[in-house]
Amino acid sequence: MKIFYKTRATSVGGRSGHAALDDGTLAFDLAAPGSGKTGANPEQLFAIGYAACFDNALKHVAEKQKLALSASKTSAEVGIGQNTTGGFALDVDLYVEIQGLNETEATQLVEATHQVCPYSNALRGNVDVRLHITTIA
Repeated sequence: MKIFYKTRATSVGGRSGHAALDDGTLAFDLAAPGSGKTGANPEQLFAIGYAACFDNALKHVAEKQKLALSASKTSAEVGIGQNTTGGFALDVDLYVEIQGLNETEATQLVEATHQVCPYSNALRGNVDVRLHITTIA
């Protein structure tokens, strides 16, 4: 595989610690959900990354398919829970709003994007990802 871009982040202290990009451009104090402490958690950070990546992949696929996509908005809802073997697993719902396409075109575009997006590809077969599509006139 040809690598187009690579970044590195470091976390200290787990869910109650601190995480930062090694280049210094972004840093977060971390807090476990329900702890009452101020800070982000890994699921929130994953949701931001997945939403941004999917929305960009959506534009890329629409352009390749020569679709007149006026606008899009992607929200990722990420949950964590215990799996049947006692480990932990993620659960994802992607909410995609499409403007400028009819329902059939929007559905085909989102499904094609789900095959292209690096986050979707990384999760396929390991994490339940449900797609929710809304078209806006």
